[in-house]
Amino acid sequence: MRGKVLILLIVSILSDCLIGCSNVSVLKNQDNSTTVNTVEEQDSTSANPAELFVGRMALDSETEKFFYGTWKVEKLLGFADSYNDASEYPTGQKIIDDEIVINKDWFSSDGLKNYSDYQYKLKNPLYEITMICYNQDDFYRNFKMDLPGINMNDEIKEIQVSDSSTGFGIPVGFLVVNNDSLILVLEASCFELKRVTD
Repeated sequence: MRGKVLILLIVSILSDCLIGCSNVSVLKNQDNSTTVNTVEEQDSTSANPAELFVGRMALDSETEKFFYGTWKVEKLLGFADSYNDASEYPTGQKIIDDEIVINKDWFSSDGLKNYSDYQYKLKNPLYEITMICYNQDDFYRNFKMDLPGINMNDEIKEIQVSDSSTGFGIPVGFLVVNNDSLILVLEASCFELKRVTD
């Protein structure tokens, strides 16, 4: 009798879990890893019904084509209010006109001359999209930054750079806005980048 009660209890719990998890989707990534996304109900009048992506995925071909090249630091865009970083927050603007090289098989931020904490040379770096925000509100909620040039329905991809030999990420990241604007993220600081070469 106790066995039947236990089975009924387990079935009841599983049923509740399935109902409660009906708004969860599991995505299979190209590298066979899985990503769990919470699916929120979308208002039919919403301007952009796409869901926030959080996980890890390889760069798509359109993003690769835009992202690779040599980039120059053009101007400071802003800071997150939450913490300091190695660029002397909030006056760390000594990297304007410095360059970063982003290629499929080579990454160098050695051109950030004044900040040794951000100088890296990586052979065969690993570039991954770790978040995609499909509007300005999602971006603000997740990054706590209100940056100029990011508009209501922009798609913003966060790109993490990792050392492929260790798998560890470096404190130099990027935001790709609509595959036509690139922002350098140094912990709490954001800078607009301008393409120098393809």
